[in-house]
Parts: sequence; C-alpha cells; structure tokens
Amino acid sequence: MSKPKIVVLGAGYAGLMTTRRLTQKLGPEEAEIVLVNKHNYHYETTWLHEVAAGTRNQNQARTMISDVINPNRVSLIYDEVVEVKKDDNRVVLKNSDITYDYLVISLGFETNTFGIKGMEKNAFSITDINSSRMIREHIEYQFAKYSTAAKKNDDDLTILVGGGGFTGIEFVGELTEKVPELCKKYDIDRSKARIINVEAAPRILPGFNDDLVAYAKKSLQDRGVEIREGAKISECKKSSFVIGDEGEEIKAGTIVWTGGVTGSSVLSKSGFEITKGKVTVDSDLRAPGENNIFIIGDCAWVMNKEEGRPFPPTAQAAIQHADTCSSNLKALLHGGPLEEFIFDNKGTVASLGSKDAMGTVFDDHLLYGKQASAMKKVIDNRSLFLLGGPKLVLKKGKLRLL
Repeated sequence: MSKPKIVVLGAGYAGLMTTRRLTQKLGPEEAEIVLVNKHNYHYETTWLHEVAAGTRNQNQARTMISDVINPNRVSLIYDEVVEVKKDDNRVVLKNSDITYDYLVISLGFETNTFGIKGMEKNAFSITDINSSRMIREHIEYQFAKYSTAAKKNDDDLTILVGGGGFTGIEFVGELTEKVPELCKKYDIDRSKARIINVEAAPRILPGFNDDLVAYAKKSLQDRGVEIREGAKISECKKSSFVIGDEGEEIKAGTIVWTGGVTGSSVLSKSGFEITKGKVTVDSDLRAPGENNIFIIGDCAWVMNKEEGRPFPPTAQAAIQHADTCSSNLKALLHGGPLEEFIFDNKGTVASLGSKDAMGTVFDDHLLYGKQASAMKKVIDNRSLFLLGGPKLVLKKGKLRLL
C-alpha cells in the first residue's frame, strides 16, 4: 500500500516551517513529503528591505533549502507553480505535474498596486531577493551617474517610496544609513540626496499606537526623511509621483512601491474564492469546502473571531500557521480531531535603521530606541533558530544586538 503524499507549495516562512514540523511529527513510513519552490533557497522576507537599501548582503538574507530540509527525507522540487487542479488532486508546474493526497498552499505574496496608473510599469517593488538587489544596484547607479555627470540633476538623487506601512518605513529607515555612505563614496553633498515617503492615509504605520508612530516619524525626520501623509498617489510616471487633488508632481531618480501586497495569483487561477487577494480559510486552516487542502501564510486570511477581522499577515503568524497545519495533517492521517488556529501575539517591532526601532511586545508593552532595536534582532534570530537551529543563527543571524 502506497504512503499518503503531502505536497507543500512554497518555501517561505509558512511552507518551510510546515515541512520541518512534518518531518518532526511524522515517521518516514507515515507519509511521503514533497516541497515545491521556485528557487533552491529560502529568503528572509522581513529582511528584504535591508537588501534593497544595500545595508545587508543578499546572501545573508537567504538560506539554501537543502541546508535546513533533509533531501533524503523530503523530495525537493525546484519549479514554478502554475495552477492547482483541485478535482484531480494535481498541481500543474511549469515543467511537470505532481499529484497529492494532501496539499499545503503557502505561495507567499505578490505586489498590489491598487490600480494606480503607471505604478506596475514604472516603480520598483520589494518582493524577493532579485527585485531587492535591483533596487540596491539602481540606487547606487544613480549616485555614480550623478558624480560623473557634467550637468547634474539633483532629482536623480531623490529616492521616492510609496507606502508608509511596515515595509516602507523600515526601508526608509535603512536608507537613512545607506544614503550618507553613498554620498561619502561618490563625494556628493549629503543635502543633495532626498528620501521621501508618501502615504495616502492620514498617518503612517496603521495599526501602531499613536505614541509609537510619533516616535518613528520624529526619528526618521531627524535623519532627513521627508514624510508626506494624506497624499494619495494618482499616477506613477517614469520619474515621478503625481499626488493630491492639485496634481503635484514629485520627481525622483528611484521610485519604490511598498504600498500593498496580495496573495499569489495561483489562488484565483485555481478557482478558490478570493477576498482582497487571499482565501478566507476555516479555523483549522483548510480552504472552505476542501478536506485535504490547507492554505497558510500570505495566501490566507485567518479570522480573529473575537474581533471579527483577520489576524495581521505577519512572519510570526505564518510560523504559527505551520504548527497548526502540521498537527492537523497528522490528525487527518490518523483520523484524529483537528485543532483550531489560535494566534499567540508576541508583539510587533519595526526597525528604523540598524540602531533604532519601536514596537510592542508582551501584552502591548511599548519599546523604543536601542532597546526595541535589540528586541527586533532577537525576533529575527528566533525565526532563524526555528528554521535551522543554532547553526543557522550563527551563520546568518544578527548577533550584534546593540
């Protein structure tokens, strides 16, 4: 009798952790486990803003999958997912097909430009290692070009960031450290280079306490970031944003959009019911009406029943999805009861550069400055520890806390 086959799509936080948990909870004789991922590496999504700014090497932010998943225990397939054929229990890949008995969809996010004219065509976005590397290289090219140009255009040195949410603010925080380095390297007056953050909402960092937001704003503004709140972008041109009712134009040499993400387009292509780009899953993390398909990570809305809205789609939530998902897969294999996902909120900390941060930990205790920055590095190291143990922390971790 053949073993049941569990196929995991995507090696982000949720998919990779689910795979690791399955190898810990199931014996080799209990199930065949297959992990499908586009690349042969996992990358720390929460570090991509550092790669994009050029404050962290791309190789520090990625880990070879075979270093944390035993290829003798899990079949590793490096291919792109095209579509899930639910009726056939089959996944269509770019180069082949694969069947499954149980499926975990954790394909991560794609950029959502909310239909803003020209944004998809003209702006960079921080979506993966390669897109982040392109941003870093483009920024440096702009500084190098400016330093040798006979006729200098100061707009070339302006970095325009659309979106004042978590990623946008962490990105401009890193830029406050990288831009002075580039000015020094290319002998450019620091006052010539501008970092501008544009947010349509009345304030940056939605979901954060007012005091924390005020701290973040002052910290960034003190280091030269220009923050434009209540500034709706109507169009992104090749070298500018058009904002507000008056059609004000802000020119820049580098434009980066961080204003929104949506779940993988594979979901809608595969016939799942989508709400704002994601699937609202059942409390046991299965897709509605599907007994053998789990959807987790950035592809899923997991409802907080007490508040009547989804839990925020964070890395810590994705890692916790993996624990519930792997336990429920084991329960399905053995006919046991499935458990509900219960989110254990350990807090949220946003970095404002390598030495500054702000956020909440443990029952909304507020943290600021170096203390928050140290906590942020502890959080990052913890996710590495969960993925690959102390060896991975020593190899890739942020070991200088202050």
